[in-house]
Amino acid sequence: MTILKMYPTSLNENYLELVTKTLKDGGTVIYPTDSLYAIGCDASNGHAVEKICRLKNVDPRRSTLSIICSDISQAAEYARIDNKAFKILKEYLPGPFTFILPTSPALPKVFKGRKEVGVRIPDNNIAREIARRLESPLLTTSVEIPGDETADARFAESIAAHYEDIAEIVIDGGEGAGTPSTVVDVTDSSSPVIVRQGLGEFDQ
Repeated sequence: MTILKMYPTSLNENYLELVTKTLKDGGTVIYPTDSLYAIGCDASNGHAVEKICRLKNVDPRRSTLSIICSDISQAAEYARIDNKAFKILKEYLPGPFTFILPTSPALPKVFKGRKEVGVRIPDNNIAREIARRLESPLLTTSVEIPGDETADARFAESIAAHYEDIAEIVIDGGEGAGTPSTVVDVTDSSSPVIVRQGLGEFDQ
């Protein structure tokens, strides 16, 4: 495992190149967002997606998977965003929200059969820049450290110790927020529903 110290206000070109190459090669990376640290992979790489789903004990056929995109334009390639949904996303993103949207046919085959996808565009330059350079969304899921009361998932050092055999790279971007994103279902954009109240305050 490689630990890279990089902050959202000071991106490191060499580190970003290494992260992008690792993801394109099917690797997994832990990185900061504007809420919790997350573990992710190239969403177009089926083997890497399956690895993360096994890690989190997630059945991709039944669970709503989430992706990180660089901006709304990239998100629109993989999710269907109508005019009302676009206005909501434009108002709240980048930010600590996961918006559940109808899928588009462009999503990788691991998403086939799924009608919904969670879209994240975090207010964190590192996460968004990775998705931009990858030219593909990141499959993303929050990092947890179960069964260890001494570990703190807000800090990259604790995360690295727990995930050393799982992730190729950990990006240390400083202390995380410690609170998950707010999840909002906008599959019916005329009546959004808060599925989970988290860090973001949503009011429509």
